[in-house]
Amino acid sequence: MAVDGHQGDLDRIKTELERRYGQDYRIVCETAPAKALEALEEMRSAGDKVAIVLAEQWLDSGTGEDFLAEVRKLHPGTKRALLIKWRAWADQPTSQAILRAMALGNIDYYVIKPHAGDELFHRTITEFLHEWGRLNGDSRREVALVGGQWSPRAHELRSMLARSGVPHEFHPFESETGKLLLKRNGCDETEKPVAFLLDGTTLIDPTKEELAAAFGIDTELSDERDFDVIVVGAGPAGLAASVYASSEGLKTLTIERESIGGQAGSSSLIRNYLGFSRGVSGAELAQRAYQQAWVFGTKLLLVRRVTSLREDGDRRVLTLSDGAGEVTARAVILATGVQYRRLGIEPLEALNGAGVFYGASVSEAQALAGQDVYLIGGGNSAGQAAIHLSRYARTVRVLVRADTLAESMSRYLREQIEQGENNIEVKYESEVVDGGGDGRLERLEIRSLRTGETSTVPAAALFVMIGARPNTDWMPEVIERDQWGYVMTGPDAAKAKEDKGMMNPLRRQAFMLETCVPGVFAVGDLRHGAPKRVASAVGEGSIVIQQVLEYLSTSTEATDYAAPARVTK
Repeated sequence: MAVDGHQGDLDRIKTELERRYGQDYRIVCETAPAKALEALEEMRSAGDKVAIVLAEQWLDSGTGEDFLAEVRKLHPGTKRALLIKWRAWADQPTSQAILRAMALGNIDYYVIKPHAGDELFHRTITEFLHEWGRLNGDSRREVALVGGQWSPRAHELRSMLARSGVPHEFHPFESETGKLLLKRNGCDETEKPVAFLLDGTTLIDPTKEELAAAFGIDTELSDERDFDVIVVGAGPAGLAASVYASSEGLKTLTIERESIGGQAGSSSLIRNYLGFSRGVSGAELAQRAYQQAWVFGTKLLLVRRVTSLREDGDRRVLTLSDGAGEVTARAVILATGVQYRRLGIEPLEALNGAGVFYGASVSEAQALAGQDVYLIGGGNSAGQAAIHLSRYARTVRVLVRADTLAESMSRYLREQIEQGENNIEVKYESEVVDGGGDGRLERLEIRSLRTGETSTVPAAALFVMIGARPNTDWMPEVIERDQWGYVMTGPDAAKAKEDKGMMNPLRRQAFMLETCVPGVFAVGDLRHGAPKRVASAVGEGSIVIQQVLEYLSTSTEATDYAAPARVTK
């Protein structure tokens, strides 16, 4: 839909849209916002999906900004943009309207009105359609998953598909489509999740490894087991290291225990990452980096854990989970990131995946339409998740122990949450102390830290995004970590050895991102003192390769790491 009071501009917009997209989409153009809203209400009643709504900012009655705020309420998944003339960004009222609407989440971006055959206009429209289609479109999907709406196993599979960037659709057992798919394929007696693939393959209660392998992701290694560099973890830091290592000609293996993207992979929209002015989802960013690493020649092994690390001469030896054997490399980059801390409340832990979710769980958002959800956390990931959930849920209540978000969340997210006319409410100085439900989350008990009073509230879902615990438990003791488990590198690692009265195994000055084990580096969120930002993780993953190259060109070290010598005073 396009709304513009200038008939000549509207005619040109309509011509461009119909010529490029008319075969696949119905194009609706209106001059009056009231009539456009009436049409959008009819579309919602009819169950029509609206991909994009464009509106001129300066309409005869009201503004495009206000009109698109109403569109957001009617069609929360629709992409929305202000139509402006070329150079209108130099007009102060127009630029202020764009910035205000972006800050409040009422628009996704702005679009310059097109001239005939305007490829910049079509690039923007096509990107909007691609983004919309990933979540809302009716295009053919690679995987159809049928399972219980609140099944932890189904949630686990959906989350993996979403974070791996696999186009898929989910149908509950009780839905008409779900029943039809099961009956058509002779699976209507099962109570376990079933995956149907485009090639006709049917997988009943598949493991993550089986499902990943079915759509072409490597979960097994070939006979090739020795590499120049092994990267452990495929979050932003690990993927950046993979891209730069392979681009420098290093034979690279990247191992990821779950799906690509790390914590960032579950973020619904990252707006402050350089180069993405409209923002980018964590899954999309991770998928692009994954493809980039693959094109440069990185070997990627997913859904496999590394269980141990040891030294053998000039090689570092990694043991893989599930009997997959060992792999070796001259250098290892640790990029395993962090995971959210558990609540430790037994009734809620029992409902993990059945209404209680650790992380954003973007795949579950649409299933919560019209329901009341809660979210614990005050960081950027929590803010991004709250905004995404607010598109579907009736209410989103964010619980934080502090009395402000100013110290933990970026300003642009705080403004959208606290100043926007949305359904997000922040409850300060609050914590969850109990909860439960029959097979799925139904209620929470919340305590006020200020008054000590508790209240029981109905809740369809709880998203937990509190603190972080580094994934370093599997690492050998010789790798120094701080009191919270974060890996020490550079001078910090050397000092940690000295404080224990032990000799530094490096016997030289460490590289900035090198651990106290020669040839073993650490980057990203798991590193002591690292900023918890996607851009910082990508930066460290890029920088570390230069240090790896220097190490490989000069190192002849072969140290016994199992029993480092103690310093005698």
